[in-house]
Amino acid sequence: MQLSTPLTRYACLFVLLGGLSVGTMQAEGKIEPPVPVRTAAPRVPREFSDAGKAGLVTVNFAVDEQGSVHDAKVLKTTADILDKPALEAVLKWKFKPAKKDGAPYAMRVTIPIRFDVE
Repeated sequence: MQLSTPLTRYACLFVLLGGLSVGTMQAEGKIEPPVPVRTAAPRVPREFSDAGKAGLVTVNFAVDEQGSVHDAKVLKTTADILDKPALEAVLKWKFKPAKKDGAPYAMRVTIPIRFDVE
């Protein structure tokens, strides 16, 4: 799934569900990963976009049984200036929650947020 906005002050955000990294899968029970149903693109800081750079922030967060995002943290970043916008955006996301044996299930996921400045 590719998400992007035509506005120059926004990042192009790529979330590859096939590459969605979920927490440890347990042997007992079938677990279906969470699926984003509402996303928000992070704002690109002016000083970053003016420089014409690209960046990547890897964010890890919890998705609860209702599909809300909590406890987001940056695992890796190519530019510290992108961390806050990436975290703020992810905290606005909403998911169809993960399921374990058909029941809603809280779990942690890791996604890359890519900032491309055109």
